[in-house]
Amino acid sequence: MGRLGELEPVPRKSTVEIVYDELRSAIMYGSLAPGEQLGEAELAGRLGISRGPLREAMQRLVQEGLLHSEPHRGLFVITLDEGDVEDVYLARLAIERAACTLVMDRNRGEAVARLTEALDHLVEAARQRDPVAMSDADQAFHEVLVSASGSPRLERMAQTLLVETRMCLNALQNTYPEPEELVEEHRRLVDAISDGEEERLLRLIEEHMTDSIERLRTP
Repeated sequence: MGRLGELEPVPRKSTVEIVYDELRSAIMYGSLAPGEQLGEAELAGRLGISRGPLREAMQRLVQEGLLHSEPHRGLFVITLDEGDVEDVYLARLAIERAACTLVMDRNRGEAVARLTEALDHLVEAARQRDPVAMSDADQAFHEVLVSASGSPRLERMAQTLLVETRMCLNALQNTYPEPEELVEEHRRLVDAISDGEEERLLRLIEEHMTDSIERLRTP
């Protein structure tokens, strides 16, 4: 880190990283739908790139589990059944419980400041009753929660699970909680961290995930 005011190089993304981000977002928001086949030629044309970077980006998504390969057929966006949905939330619970424990052991003040800002965005999205903005703000809150743990590995694992969560919610949007309820669930998490109540925090994060599973199970 340079001295205050000192100019530093701006990180530059490679073509592969840009394409990876584009495809990942398209999967997350449903532009590339579950079960959809990814045609190399068509995608390369749409993105205005050569096939090399596209192949590399798609392989990263295969490794993450967001695309799967079928022999002699090609690459497809994954589909999630009810068992997958439950597994996504149980895996998130394991990661976010670990993150919460680390947050409580480390800089709680910084975590509360960052999470309060994320909560403000959620409050604003809820006020507008915009389901996409609410989902974005909800996801961002949980990204901050895991990031505040200081563990890059937990953060990396959470990223894919949060994309899969969005895929679940896209398919079952009518199960999303009421805006006020969503805000209150997240406000309680921030309050528990602020109050230094680890046991309460872990109970709340477990309720948050198990309630989500129950909502998504409801036809």
